[in-house]
Amino acid sequence: MSPSSTFRHLALAGCLLLILAPAALRGESNWYRGNLHTHSLWSDGDDFPEMIVDWYHRNGYDFLAISDHNILMAGEKWMNEEAILGRAGGDRSVLTKYHARFDDDNWIERREHQGKPQYRLKTLEEFRPLFEETGKFLLIQGEEVTDNFERKPVHINATNLQEYIPPQRGTSVRDTMRNNFKAIKEQEKRLGIPILGHLNHPNFHWAITAEDLAHVLEENFFEVYNGHPGINHMGDEYRPGDERLWDIANTIRIAELNAPPLYGLGTDDAHHYHGRGEAITGRGWVMVRAEELSPEALIAAMRKGDFYASSGVTLRDVLYDRENRVLTVEVQPDPGATYTIQFIGTRKGYDKTSRPATDADGNELETTRIYSEDIGEVLAAAEGTKASYRLHGDELYVRALITSSLAPVNPGFEGQKQQAWTQPVGWEK
Repeated sequence: MSPSSTFRHLALAGCLLLILAPAALRGESNWYRGNLHTHSLWSDGDDFPEMIVDWYHRNGYDFLAISDHNILMAGEKWMNEEAILGRAGGDRSVLTKYHARFDDDNWIERREHQGKPQYRLKTLEEFRPLFEETGKFLLIQGEEVTDNFERKPVHINATNLQEYIPPQRGTSVRDTMRNNFKAIKEQEKRLGIPILGHLNHPNFHWAITAEDLAHVLEENFFEVYNGHPGINHMGDEYRPGDERLWDIANTIRIAELNAPPLYGLGTDDAHHYHGRGEAITGRGWVMVRAEELSPEALIAAMRKGDFYASSGVTLRDVLYDRENRVLTVEVQPDPGATYTIQFIGTRKGYDKTSRPATDADGNELETTRIYSEDIGEVLAAAEGTKASYRLHGDELYVRALITSSLAPVNPGFEGQKQQAWTQPVGWEK
């Protein structure tokens, strides 16, 4: 973002309005809160899947997809008690809490196998009836298709798939991405059901560049925020953070490739549920405005861009008036919080020059190139809980970033503030 861009108050900018269209005028859609990326004992999480679902069910979520690595929660799977405790760092509370929650229902299955106690991991279809309620809570089958190219992780979540998708491999990072997204699309077409594919944590091991995100057009969604502290969300002195990747990729897509932009998700990517480890629940989610709480309606709404990502900020409304080209945001404020609403975008005629990123010794890094600050510029900003931006016609796209003065309850990185990210608009022909 351009350092020369400064906060402009509504009256000064001439492009910020206070007129908000009531949500009721747009129909009967509701906002639904959900997380599409988390892990259980079926892969590398440290808790039983039904315990994880119970947490999200009790903490205000409307839908959840547990997305374990290269596996579906189906079929018979037993796990040694020793391995379960090892996954939780020896903390026996993982078993104590499990028995306390489910023993009265004769739910837990335990056996001795080759002299070692084991627990059977319940399948999605077994625990789904315990939590699902029409219009109130929904479980969606998911998988994190976990691939790589030359030690660079390429992880893609598939939500609402019905059949296991193995890693597809490829001859480059981009080819690996394409092949996995194509496999998701093939299953969707063959089975006639919507399946949402999204790229996970692009900065994990610095694997995915902004140029990769831009040129793999089979990809329409990625994680602009992932709550796992190890995924380099903020970047470093040589590499851009996830939000900067988003602006670069979308500028290339719209201006150079004549392609739709990426939409950004927020997720937990939780692995740890017992106070050990740093990848915990409740850090990132999506708020989807859909006609009903079903996989079909949620995915349809997300494909229209009718959702936002959050790490703590809740929006009362977000509306893009296409006829008048006005993007409006209204925050549902928390007590004691103040808010900054920034409208971010890239204008036509931006400086397209770029150069390779180099380390302190001048060695070229295999990472995203360094681009002009014209990309992802703060076009206007306001303090408060309501603001609008009227597009002038020279913007390639505009999105809103809303930042609270409050920190998250469990921050993922030093200095973190609660935020929300709306989807880019104004790019449509």
